[in-house]
Amino acid sequence: MSTTTITVAGMSCGGCANSVRAELTHIPGVVDVDVDLSNGTVTIASDAPVDGETLRAAVEEAGYQLAS
Repeated sequence: MSTTTITVAGMSCGGCANSVRAELTHIPGVVDVDVDLSNGTVTIASDAPVDGETLRAAVEEAGYQLAS
């Protein structure tokens, strides 16, 4: 099991969190996504490490960007 935490810019409501969660859960191997709106972090649990580019693409597909 692998856990990755990313920071997503611009999430401000439950709908935002649901959009990001939905895109990330479509990544093969992802088993859980936990969104913390208060600090903009998203913790992804997966069977194996997920490539950073794959995470970035999923977040962008949801309409957001990774914080720098």
